[in-house]
Amino acid sequence: MGEQVKIGIIICDRYRRCAGGKCLRALRNREGAFNVYADQEVELVGYTSCDGCPGGNIEYAGEEMVKNGAQVIHLATGLVVGYPPCPSIETFKAFLEARYHVQVVVGTHPIPTKYLEMHTCLGTWEDSSWEPLLAPTMADEATRKAYN
Repeated sequence: MGEQVKIGIIICDRYRRCAGGKCLRALRNREGAFNVYADQEVELVGYTSCDGCPGGNIEYAGEEMVKNGAQVIHLATGLVVGYPPCPSIETFKAFLEARYHVQVVVGTHPIPTKYLEMHTCLGTWEDSSWEPLLAPTMADEATRKAYN
């Protein structure tokens, strides 16, 4: 394995009671947005919610994660698959990158099939601006089904 990467995860506050099962499984299995760490050791140095719209915890969480050594902060998949998707996700990404000079990745676990089907039906992600936000978590069909 290569050098260790320290990461933080920020989830949508709608899922504040989430135990992190899908995110942690994806991290362990290097699936979804974590597939980029296939040959690296990863240490999770922070896991919290945004504190609800409009993201009252983003500033504090980012600072705390970076103080704990985070080199990358992942904005959880729930921010893009929730109904509706987070309207501030691009703002959160831009703020964290500019303020803390840390890489920010949108996504954690692969997008489950049930969410892909619903957002396709609703046309949520038709705008091309969604492509780079969805790309890290758009796994193959079998993997998406495994995360339903």
